[in-house]
Amino acid sequence: MVHATPHSAWQIDAAQFDHAAPLAEQLRFALQYAVLAPSNHNTQPWRFLVDGNTVQICADRLRALPVVDPFDRELLISCGAALFNLRVALSYFGLAYAITLFPSEADPDVVALVLVSRHGHRDMSLAPLFAAITKRVTTRAPFADEPVPAAVQRALTDACEAEGALVSCLQERADRQAVAHLVEEADHIQFADPRFRRELAAWIHPRRRDDGMPVYGAAVDGLLDFAVPVVSAVVRVFDSGAGVPATHRHLVDGSPLIVGIATARNDREAWLAAGQALERLLLVAAGEGLTASYLNQPIEISTLRVQISGLLHLDATPQLLLRVGRGPHAEHAPRRPLADVLS
Repeated sequence: MVHATPHSAWQIDAAQFDHAAPLAEQLRFALQYAVLAPSNHNTQPWRFLVDGNTVQICADRLRALPVVDPFDRELLISCGAALFNLRVALSYFGLAYAITLFPSEADPDVVALVLVSRHGHRDMSLAPLFAAITKRVTTRAPFADEPVPAAVQRALTDACEAEGALVSCLQERADRQAVAHLVEEADHIQFADPRFRRELAAWIHPRRRDDGMPVYGAAVDGLLDFAVPVVSAVVRVFDSGAGVPATHRHLVDGSPLIVGIATARNDREAWLAAGQALERLLLVAAGEGLTASYLNQPIEISTLRVQISGLLHLDATPQLLLRVGRGPHAEHAPRRPLADVLS
């Protein structure tokens, strides 16, 4: 039932789901949607072990980013996003499920155990998000100069809160400028570290085809975003990061809405919750014709993270920062073949 390749991964024919197939086969089909989740540097740091009617979602530490993500916080956020996509797909195909987080203290890499059944409780709010999974895309280009309606902002907030996270929407120009300043400062700090530059370079290597951040063209020349494909101009300024901070600051300042996602706690369970909240928000946004890109640089710098917390006016730990708006068409990031991540 699973025939996706790195280039066709986003073109899944849901009509090929076989309602009479064994649960293990149905699970494998649904996992095609799980792997479409976003991840830092497009590392896709997950593995899946299907055994009958269960699937273990595992963190792939070999795809960790020790410089930018030394505690695997963003790695687990990515796994949480994949888990949410799986929940949506299972709900759409009429399957019930029960989830146990970190079921084995002996193996902390197993972040979730999902038990699937044909009968049981279903979250009916998830199935309507299914079509947005293959529509969601990260857009690094400038957004249209139009505000995000209050009703949509409310829907984005509700999406995060439904997954146990807190959210703050910033649309006032002064707030956006303050965020832009911190993004610029974080860029300077990160690019001053040769370890950061080497790590980033490894994930934008032109020979990468099914992961990482490949070159897509000159339409967004000069921009750098740590969750989406980068352009060749970045390589020319890699040693110093020249131009990147100023470009980011201009980009953020011109975005109609900045969204911060935070959690009351700051542990592995909270990071999984943040990932599920992120993907739920992104799918709601995609359903409204909106897109997003990430501004996590200030959150990755501990001294700036405190300042972001103050800007968000949340008594919680900020986990993610992104800009939301209506952007031009963008290509999907590539995906590894499902066979590479499935056991």
